[in-house]
Amino acid sequence: MPDNTHIKYTLNEDEMPRTWYNIVADLPRPPDPVLHPGTHQPIGPADLAPLFPMAIIQQEVSTEPYIEIPEPVRQVYRQWRPSPLFRARRLEQALDTPARIYYKYEGVSPAGSHKPNTAVAQAFYNKQEGIQKISTETGAGQWGSSLAMAGAFFGIEVEIFMVKVSYNQKPYRRYLMEAFGGMVHASPTNLTEAGRSILAQDPDSSGSLGIAISEAVEVAAKSGGKVKYALGSVLNHVLLHQTIIGQEALLQFAQADDYPDVVIGCTGGGSNFAGLAFPFIGEARRKGLSTRFLAAEPMACPSLTRGIYAYDFGDTVGMTPLTRMHTLGHDFMPAGIHAGGLRYHGMAPLISLLYDEKVIEANAYHQTSVFEAAVQFTRTEGIIPAPESSHAIRAAINEALEAKAAGQERVILFNLSGHGHFDMAAYNSYFSGNLEDYEYPAKAVAEAQKHMPQIV
Repeated sequence: MPDNTHIKYTLNEDEMPRTWYNIVADLPRPPDPVLHPGTHQPIGPADLAPLFPMAIIQQEVSTEPYIEIPEPVRQVYRQWRPSPLFRARRLEQALDTPARIYYKYEGVSPAGSHKPNTAVAQAFYNKQEGIQKISTETGAGQWGSSLAMAGAFFGIEVEIFMVKVSYNQKPYRRYLMEAFGGMVHASPTNLTEAGRSILAQDPDSSGSLGIAISEAVEVAAKSGGKVKYALGSVLNHVLLHQTIIGQEALLQFAQADDYPDVVIGCTGGGSNFAGLAFPFIGEARRKGLSTRFLAAEPMACPSLTRGIYAYDFGDTVGMTPLTRMHTLGHDFMPAGIHAGGLRYHGMAPLISLLYDEKVIEANAYHQTSVFEAAVQFTRTEGIIPAPESSHAIRAAINEALEAKAAGQERVILFNLSGHGHFDMAAYNSYFSGNLEDYEYPAKAVAEAQKHMPQIV
């Protein structure tokens, strides 16, 4: 029987996992090759060397089921890991549902989100290779602040291209990056050829993650090896580093003597969903369990539910290798929703593969319904969630209400991937009635998809 007395389940520091879990070992089929943007031929380690340290490249292509977490990384993790698993009892009562709702809370990290799980690892491997500077992009700023923090810990300079709409919407997140020592630019900028080309077409461009990636990649690619690039989502090694979340949750559910029927995470590039879900997916596939996995994305940028599964660039300008993923088209410009971390045209290749194989499900939500769920969660559980994480809350509440309507017990687990302390302007927009729902931009997506590379 499940534990019906506890609200919080915690692990000791010595119970923190010592390895990351690599889902490639448990996929229903091998991943599709990554292709060179010019030749369209499969790339090798030498092609990635200008951007990433070799240890990261090895992790990107690894098929080993578990990869050891270096002790210096675990030492930093101990500042906030293991993170708690909560039972959302007051939310259950408010919904009057027979469902049991749990959430893994990653907002306890110094940067306030799950992003340091990979930022610390990437900074460590760059430091190990003697790199003194890293370039990156950020949307809402959770990734940028996490990498700036990790750079401070390991003595590495960090240059951040922040999507302009978020740069303006979330100034305090920018200030946090600067407090950690990061250099922050509103993207698109005049500092790179990529940025200048975008501004030439649209001087008032509000930016996108694809554009910011183009700028950050260009800085690294043109540095002659002095600068490396770090990505906060999408690629295999990033998702790998996040799996400490799900591995801890498996141990915490054993404490609770319970197990989820459905595992939920919000998805932009896919890292926090993967971090929680991948260890459960691996266990479900090995043991033949019927656990469901649900990705929650914004209706304004629905790459899984409305994208096509094809090879595309990870950036807007077309500098990155080609990966097979669910995509809206690399030059699609999403609306300026407040969930800036989810404004990305594509989805992680590993998540895209699992969606194509029907191992996972996906739903898209409008931002007003997402904020409605966020406020209900705040008033019952006492945590103000980030707009990105609130997509998972919306999905979890819907699951709980479906269980109520069916008169069924249902165990729901979602990843509360970050707090919303730097997002109060977005909440103010919601409370004042100024938050706008953006319909799925079918025409804009269709036009962007015409420009995708044709891979024979």
